Amino acid sequence: MKPFMNNDFLLNTQTARTLYHEYAAHMPIVDYHCHVSPKEIFEDRHFANITEVWLGGDHYKWRLMRSNGVDEYYITGDAPAREKFQKFAEALPKAIGNPVYHWCHLELKTYFGYAGVLNGDTAEEVWNLCNEILAREDMGVRGLIEKSNVSFIGTTDDPLDSLEWHAKIAADSRFSTVVAPSFRPDKALNLDKPGWKDYIAQLSSVAGVEINGIDSLEDALAKRIMHFVQHGCRASDHAVDRVAYREATREELDAIVKKGLAGEETDIADAEKLRTALLIFCAGEYVKHGMAMQIHCNALRNPNSIMFEKLGPDCGFDCIGPGSGIEALAKLLNAMYESNKLPRTILYSLDSNDNAFLGSLIGSFQGKEIPGKLQHGSAWWFNDHKQGMNDQLISLANLSLLGNFIGMLTDSRSFLSYTRHAYFRRILCNLIGEWIESGEYPDDIQAVGAMVQDICYNNAKRYFNL
Repeated sequence: MKPFMNNDFLLNTQTARTLYHEYAAHMPIVDYHCHVSPKEIFEDRHFANITEVWLGGDHYKWRLMRSNGVDEYYITGDAPAREKFQKFAEALPKAIGNPVYHWCHLELKTYFGYAGVLNGDTAEEVWNLCNEILAREDMGVRGLIEKSNVSFIGTTDDPLDSLEWHAKIAADSRFSTVVAPSFRPDKALNLDKPGWKDYIAQLSSVAGVEINGIDSLEDALAKRIMHFVQHGCRASDHAVDRVAYREATREELDAIVKKGLAGEETDIADAEKLRTALLIFCAGEYVKHGMAMQIHCNALRNPNSIMFEKLGPDCGFDCIGPGSGIEALAKLLNAMYESNKLPRTILYSLDSNDNAFLGSLIGSFQGKEIPGKLQHGSAWWFNDHKQGMNDQLISLANLSLLGNFIGMLTDSRSFLSYTRHAYFRRILCNLIGEWIESGEYPDDIQAVGAMVQDICYNNAKRYFNL
């Protein structure tokens, strides 16, 4: 029996162990999509206790606690930090097979040197150890990033953002990690979501453009994209919960924008026409500025209306969406391709049943600009567990070129989540090691090791022009 989470955790063959320890483990991290705060990076935030850094905004952990019957008072409520940590520690042992169990113990081992297991009985020991270490000067946000060997961080930012914290980080020569904004214009593109009219008024003010129709709306978005580019932006991110494709004339689009600005009633068809046109417009701007485009689709947001009213969005109540919109996604990419507006594009679906579709779709639109111009993105959100990562990697290998994959991201709000890259790298090396030892791929360790390093770091470095 193998011991729990030793140095060869998840590495089941000698080839896998060689690939991980000699090639993958020490590669820098390109965390090209996450939700950490640039303000906290600049200010080098220090955390008072493990609850702050672990439970302060991690909806993965919140969902586990709710599934264990924990009252919301101990999750997002005003319970003392020590009591919240206790409730989580009591729930964690039941998470066998859940990636959070692995992530937590990887973080405890990596950042705090704790080799035991967290449960209700050990909670006090772990609480004291972690808090003692967190009090050290080098355990602020910057220290955690540096200890994790992170070379690049792509945050997620609204077009209205001044990006002042990114500018301050860039001007600070004491910090070597590149922190760049990513353009997330969902609120401008979602006519059907509450608050669109008010948001457009804010966009108009920030961009210095009087938005009164489709032309001026596009002009405002273009100006904000340029603002992001001037602050080092490498990528955009679009949360398209269900992809739809509806063509419209410029006259129709202008009328739709005017109706929305006047507060007149619009329907789903109007919203889909406007979103389609603006996605294609933004894609053209990304091509112009050498940016990559990320599209995350098939999430069902806020199905629990009572908890949404109580807590708002992004609190752990979303789920996998019921409709894929896969044909519409193909039409959307084709429209971009036809008009020479298809940027480097990364596609993610929350529904793992779409793996084969995405793996085959990207092959329909690859280009000579860069190997792997279109990417089937890393297993996302409800799929970033061992099985989900294996399934995504195998599907990508079956249908495309795994050697051109740009690898893992955290998609996290926590500065301890960089161990997810180690988790991914172990799973990757184990899979490739199995193929080699079963005779399915040549045992050329140097060549395969170089490919592993490409997937872990070099491909993303090239893809995002780092």
